[in-house]
Amino acid sequence: MTEKDEVVDRILQGISDIFREVLPLAHKELLEMDLTAPQLKVVLLLYLYGSKRMSELAGSLGVTLATATGIMDRLVERGLVSRENLKDDRRVVMCRLSEQGMEMTDNLWKTSREKARELLSGMELSRLKMIDEALGDMIAVSADETKAPI
Repeated sequence: MTEKDEVVDRILQGISDIFREVLPLAHKELLEMDLTAPQLKVVLLLYLYGSKRMSELAGSLGVTLATATGIMDRLVERGLVSRENLKDDRRVVMCRLSEQGMEMTDNLWKTSREKARELLSGMELSRLKMIDEALGDMIAVSADETKAPI
């Protein structure tokens, strides 16, 4: 194993340790959402990627369109998701988070973000600048990889 590999492993372990510190708060929020695993997946997919066709959601979940429709029915009943047919093609059903669904999911991120802010605030400015620069580099590498042809 090279020195670079060892440093990468230490960084990954550090990230895992930080997640263990931050995620229990998110876990509490997740339990309060009272959603099934498939419902939570739909909410997170819509939160992260915006409006999606019903068929795309079914594909992402690995379920049939009928099963996805059942999941969506329950989310619509709870006021977390809304469905609309496209004006040009009434067969296409678009799903998006409702205002209530967006607020609920925002709260999940907000709780974790505040804990992370608390941890970062305890650090010296010089170290924070190093982390900021390193994260910028990681984002640049990630952007380059997304543009790379497959």
